[in-house]
Amino acid sequence: MSQERTEISQIGEFGLIEHLTKNIEIKQASSIVGVGDDAAVIDHFGKQTVISTDLLLEGVHFDLMYTPLKHLGYKSVVVNLSDIYAMNATPTQILMSVGLSNRFSVEAVTEFYEGVYAACEKYGVDLIGGDTTASQKGFMISVTAIGEVAPDKYVKRNTAQKGDLICVSGDLGGAYVGLLFLEREKKIYLESPGVQPDLEGESYVVGRLLKPEARKDIIEFLDDAELHPTSMMDISDGLSSEILHLCRQSQLGCVLYEEKIPIAEAMRNAAFKFEIDPTACALSGGEDYELLFTVSQADYEKLLLNEQISVVGYMTEPEQGTHIHTKGGNKHVITAQGWNHYKK
Repeated sequence: MSQERTEISQIGEFGLIEHLTKNIEIKQASSIVGVGDDAAVIDHFGKQTVISTDLLLEGVHFDLMYTPLKHLGYKSVVVNLSDIYAMNATPTQILMSVGLSNRFSVEAVTEFYEGVYAACEKYGVDLIGGDTTASQKGFMISVTAIGEVAPDKYVKRNTAQKGDLICVSGDLGGAYVGLLFLEREKKIYLESPGVQPDLEGESYVVGRLLKPEARKDIIEFLDDAELHPTSMMDISDGLSSEILHLCRQSQLGCVLYEEKIPIAEAMRNAAFKFEIDPTACALSGGEDYELLFTVSQADYEKLLLNEQISVVGYMTEPEQGTHIHTKGGNKHVITAQGWNHYKK
């Protein structure tokens, strides 16, 4: 591996931008003017525009001791695209701004952008602008994602109906358990720098944290099946936290069934190594970027066509509250124990 290091100060801000964007190819017809002008120009040809933005801070949202820069670039795009898909929309463009301290070389930033471009390529979105600036310390990433949707097709959080089925895509809790492994190995490394990390057999959960994917496939399936969710959001802070958002905004209650919550075997086995309950990981872990949505009971048969979708419960009258039925036959109130950036 090359040890060459080019200081950003050697090529300056405009030199860095030129270096990072010189090979951009526009893919979307809606991208009229991209990188290189004072502002981008997009035209969604009669569709409505959906916009979401995220801020990722080193030490709060990611740790470079165990996060490869290429993975970080990829993930920083994906987590934003997930918000666009959660509106039942198609992402088309992103804007990417970064704040960099002088500990980052041109080569390091290039590696980060390799991940950015890999995600753009996979999801068919154009990078159409952004900003780079010096940071006093650490790495700051701000991404804005732009998408398009037919005027009557976007899905909000506050439109679930009583009796609707509660659905989730994929499986839950893996990213949280992956974080536990990486944090454990970091602690061991800091105490004994000569010890090699031991992540054997844990590639699934570690991958769920470091390289998540947005559920483009689910949105395409819903469209093909002519299945319109009544409400939807993505799962970034844990299922319990997100279902309470849906209930609060739709002014409804809910019932979840523990045995219906989708848990991967690899996550279950990994959780047991930490002696923690896999269901607790699925309810309270963050960063899965799966979709949580509600559909009318009349659409149940259509859901059966996709094995990546699990029905985990249903929406109720608000007076019935928010409950989960456990495998042991008990009933518990759902509490929001999702990840909170502001916890002391």
